[in-house]
Amino acid sequence: MKKPLLENSSIKTIDLFCGAGGSSYGARLAGAQIVAAFDMWEPAIVTYNANFGEGKAQQIDIFDLDPHKVADDFGDIDLVLASPECTNHSKAKGKGIRCERSRETALEVIRFAEVLKPKWIVIENVMEMLQWSRHDELKQSLEALDYNCVEKELDAQHFNVPQSRKRLFMLCSRVSDPKQIDFTKSKSHLVPARKIISSNRYEMRPLRTARRAIATLAKADYAIQQMQEEGKELEPFLVVYYGSAKKGGNGGWQNLDRPLRTVTTLDRFGYVIPGQTRDQDEMRMLQPDELKRAMGYGDDFVFAEGLARRDKVKLMGNGVCPPVMEAILKSLINQERN
Repeated sequence: MKKPLLENSSIKTIDLFCGAGGSSYGARLAGAQIVAAFDMWEPAIVTYNANFGEGKAQQIDIFDLDPHKVADDFGDIDLVLASPECTNHSKAKGKGIRCERSRETALEVIRFAEVLKPKWIVIENVMEMLQWSRHDELKQSLEALDYNCVEKELDAQHFNVPQSRKRLFMLCSRVSDPKQIDFTKSKSHLVPARKIISSNRYEMRPLRTARRAIATLAKADYAIQQMQEEGKELEPFLVVYYGSAKKGGNGGWQNLDRPLRTVTTLDRFGYVIPGQTRDQDEMRMLQPDELKRAMGYGDDFVFAEGLARRDKVKLMGNGVCPPVMEAILKSLINQERN
């Protein structure tokens, strides 16, 4: 793990909706001291505690969590991290009925701001949250509590993360004006998806079997056809589920020379190695350890023992990329100092 920005930091932090700990991991790299975290989902709690210390995270519904008790238990809090439920904002839900109670988890942040009065609050969610009918209420309520608030669309691929992942971050500060923060300086070269692949670690299986979905084969064939038409030597690529096969890899496939498309809560990526002949083509799904690297975690991050594979995938797809949160918090901290 990289050395934190601060030694023995006094930036006491709680993480609401902590998930596996992506925000906390990034905050710790920025020098914050994580004192407590909260989430409803048991696989998230056990994974968080495996990485941050037993008992650090508590399993509880945000509606049942009393900020006064948090204050009594942990004293003054400098930073609140919050990633409210996003499923009922996300376009990934399609035309399904939206649960307003799920959306309203974001408003619970106001209760903690009123009681804890932290220097900083960082709220993360999908971009579609901007279209929520109560979005302005959330922002205006925090501004009424003397927070300077600014919203930024940040793409993880611009923060040395091998994944294209656009998310909304609301930066709230009582001690500075986050509107002045410019993240263009944080942008660097793009990290290709091939960086996350463990090429020899996991077993490959024949691509062309009777059990393989026709749509999967069509995407793989399209990718191979594209490479052949462009006169390129066949090389490994990714079949991407939940998308149509469009030219350039924007739908059904992508090459490994650009960042991975957005990691979701379901298996989405099939790693394909073309053979000398089509009956020698092989495929496997990307594994949780590879998705972990795609999110920007270090090798020190572990999954809790005994977790089902589908839970590991969900934990990654429902998380925050640590390098993005690290950059945000370093900017807020440095802004106060300057």
